[in-house]
Amino acid sequence: MRDPGLPSLEQLRVFIAVIDHGGFAAAARALHRTQSVISYTIANLEEQLNTALLDRSKRKPELTEAGKALLADARAICMKVDSMRSRAKALSAGLEAEVSLVVDVMFPTCLLVRILNAFQQQFPAVAMRLHTEALGAVTQLVLDRVCHIGICGGVVSPPDAIERRAAGEVTMMPVCAPSHPLASWQGKIPASALRDHMQLVLTDRSQLTAGRDYGVLGLRTWRLADLGSKHALLRGGLGWGSMPQAMISDDLANGRLVQLDVADGKAFQYPLYAINRTDEEPGPAGRWLMQQFLDLDHSLPHDAY
Repeated sequence: MRDPGLPSLEQLRVFIAVIDHGGFAAAARALHRTQSVISYTIANLEEQLNTALLDRSKRKPELTEAGKALLADARAICMKVDSMRSRAKALSAGLEAEVSLVVDVMFPTCLLVRILNAFQQQFPAVAMRLHTEALGAVTQLVLDRVCHIGICGGVVSPPDAIERRAAGEVTMMPVCAPSHPLASWQGKIPASALRDHMQLVLTDRSQLTAGRDYGVLGLRTWRLADLGSKHALLRGGLGWGSMPQAMISDDLANGRLVQLDVADGKAFQYPLYAINRTDEEPGPAGRWLMQQFLDLDHSLPHDAY
């Protein structure tokens, strides 16, 4: 038996159309061809592949077992080609091949997903590389040209090479587990009482924030490089600490965490900024993405993480 030949992309598209539209006549109408051309194309494809793809013994052609297997391959090939053509069109129009984004861990995940979903719809041919970091590590990745765009907190004064614009704020709340001694404190909790208990503090790997503390009151601290770990330890009663409201809203509602009535405020705002290098202007897709963060209304209700 001879080896299969090399089918054309047109033959594969006709094959897919026959299945998707339910027959030769419907495929001919959808593709604006005559039915005889459709039948001839399928026959040639079967000749090329050296196997029957369709069972024509019934009124409506049905896939053979070989046809079922090869239809999946045909779809995959056509999708890959369509994706390549879309990417080529985008690149010829000046779009970036990829946008790299680093986002502060405090940024609500639900809002990030909403923005990235819109980005995918707007720029299907542009790849995305996403990082999440804490504190100064966001600025560090942009400074080191690892990422084109960053959404960072305001803990670091921007270096001269960084341009930043205000992009809203995240509400932070001091919390602990209901089993923690601070949960049963009567009245306003003074700073002196907070100092007596273990504070769970988020840290990072950046030299921009090395040796600096932000919002640290406790004389005893555990330094954590991961916000998820801090969340888990807070719920486990190992200490107290501040968390983004969106991330703990379900915990507060279900009693897994308790908001602390701290004397200097039960909540505070963590400012956010959109940043990029001054010598590297983002391309069209990057500028569009950055604008979504700048236009975002953080005051509107949104889901938990």
